Amino acid sequence: MGRIGTRGALAAMLFIAAGTNALAADKPIYGKWGFATASMDTSTRPGDDFFRYANGAWLDSHAIPADKSAVTLRLEMSDRTEGRLHDILEAAAAKAPHQPMDLEGKAGAFYKSFMDEARVEQLGAKPIQPELDAVRRAKSREALAQLQGRNNSDFEPTLYDFGIDLDLKDPNHYAIYLSQGGLGLPDRDYYIEKNFAPAKARYQAYVAQLLHLIGWKNAGQRAKEVVAFETKIANASWTKVQERDLDAIYNPVNTADLHTFAPGFNWDAFLKEAGLSKIKRVIVVEKTAFPKLAAIYGTTPLETIKAWEAFHIADNAAPYLSKAFTTAWFEMHDKTLSGQVQQRVRWKRAITAVSGDDFGVGARFGSFGTMGFGVGQLYTAKWFPPEAKAKIEALVHNLLDAYRVRLQNLDWMSPATKAEAIKKLDTYTIKVGYPDHPRDYAGLTVLDDDLVGNVRRAGAFDWAFYLGRYNGPVDRSDWLMTPQTNDAYNGSLRDIVFPAGILQAPIFDPNADAAINYGAVGGVIGHELTHGFDDQGRKIDADGKLRDWWTKDDAAKFEARAKRLGAQYSAFEPLPGVHVNGDLTMGENIADLGGLTLALDAYHASLKGRRAKKIDGFTGDQRVFLGWAQAWCGKVTDDFVKKQVVSDPHSPRQFRVNGPVRNIDAWYDAFDVGKTDKLYIAPENRVHIW
Repeated sequence: MGRIGTRGALAAMLFIAAGTNALAADKPIYGKWGFATASMDTSTRPGDDFFRYANGAWLDSHAIPADKSAVTLRLEMSDRTEGRLHDILEAAAAKAPHQPMDLEGKAGAFYKSFMDEARVEQLGAKPIQPELDAVRRAKSREALAQLQGRNNSDFEPTLYDFGIDLDLKDPNHYAIYLSQGGLGLPDRDYYIEKNFAPAKARYQAYVAQLLHLIGWKNAGQRAKEVVAFETKIANASWTKVQERDLDAIYNPVNTADLHTFAPGFNWDAFLKEAGLSKIKRVIVVEKTAFPKLAAIYGTTPLETIKAWEAFHIADNAAPYLSKAFTTAWFEMHDKTLSGQVQQRVRWKRAITAVSGDDFGVGARFGSFGTMGFGVGQLYTAKWFPPEAKAKIEALVHNLLDAYRVRLQNLDWMSPATKAEAIKKLDTYTIKVGYPDHPRDYAGLTVLDDDLVGNVRRAGAFDWAFYLGRYNGPVDRSDWLMTPQTNDAYNGSLRDIVFPAGILQAPIFDPNADAAINYGAVGGVIGHELTHGFDDQGRKIDADGKLRDWWTKDDAAKFEARAKRLGAQYSAFEPLPGVHVNGDLTMGENIADLGGLTLALDAYHASLKGRRAKKIDGFTGDQRVFLGWAQAWCGKVTDDFVKKQVVSDPHSPRQFRVNGPVRNIDAWYDAFDVGKTDKLYIAPENRVHIW
């Protein structure tokens, strides 16, 4: 078993990593030892509902705020970061000139342009008039397809999304990926399934509302046509489950052949407008959907497509326009689709516009046209000292050691596959806090009185950044998340990435008991490590290539275990008649189970053979499980759940706790769980993968 170090060493490591705010504290954020025992519902048996046992009193005493669709401890972390960003951007805005040249000034001017509500109201829809005029002038579907090529650098929608990532079968080079687009609702199910009919009807009214606001003729009739058009697209689109299959989504096509592969769409003009005219080869994701979408496009009346493009331009830009637009956008995207009662105050929306979306806002707001990585430099300079990177990296390497031992000791995998798995594990790069190479924003123009222009220019700047390195060497130092993001990921570069934003309590607390930290941050680290070996991650080899490196027998054993786990999750019912999709959430569920199992192993290794002391009557193993449960404490609106189960690969948070623990033998021993308990699974039916 790999050695993790002593409790004191871990605490010291986490203490330094917490940043300036935590350094001033001398006690845990939650409870006396890092877990809030007052949040528990001890009237609930752990074996009946472990999530509620750990968090029930908190759930009963906390209401979902009117300006959010959830209340969670993770959102408390985001709120903490949001407050820090508020201070940073307010200070930057106070001294920013009209057209600043330095990074801080540009972030401040961007923020100031959002906060200048009077000017935004005065402008109304004028800032997007150039895009709307271009749609009005278009004389053909071919001309409209050309405009869609601006999707990554403007507010234009597109029938086919496009982006740059590593080539799955040639990871030393980048590739252009094309995927299905065209929908305004969160998932194809919203157009097809009867239970989403009210949301679809509300969406049609919203389309009409925005078309009316931009002065589009026959707004009501055009809205009906737009939704009918998108319904056809939805029926032709792949499901989220189909899109998870790495083998199925890798379909190289020569750009010269796109006209015959998916006829009826102006591919040459589309690619040229996107800056991709010299690209000779693309990778098509939803292969069978592409010709169907092109056929729908080719037979849809020109005026319908014009209205569709005009609506989506307004929808994409609405968060940056006058109150009539922002209110309509909120009522549709936040209230109807997520159950959020009240719009967030303006300064919070300004932070999302400048820094990026870390608060579940949805749609395109917060994911396009930001200065996220630039703001991240300002954030980490104040809140994440450089020495913290090395400390957290050391902790991650300790979890890697524990994973290596677990791989070596698997009883169901052959030596040949084990050797390949360990080889892959040893290739991972650990990235903590912030990128080693800051992004240069010298070429971005920001004006303190041009909000929509700032968003548009930032979007074009971002796309040019990625496009500019397409033919060069792969940047293995790249990050997909900004430093202030409250999340982590396992990326295509075989990198495990932990932004500064997630390195806070309750994910970890420098002053908490080690077992709590192992359950929380150790579980998250283990989760990300396991993603490289989940049902899709396992298809990538040690070189980062999409390749089958498993023996046939080992693959069959893995798939059988994964199928059993999926069946467990599909039986979960967060709302009456609403079930978790075990296939959609498969990768995350495997990662949760593997992460918590690995965290427990690492905690045991840290004890170096010693018996863990009890704290307030809780054993070390109990505290590891409680640390994981506390990290997922929270609740969301019913509308958010309905959206999540069809569009999100993550299970609802209560099942991210109850789902993994019931498959871990040590949990049964720790909490004396028996056959009469609701979460009980017979030993022979528990799923053990990693």
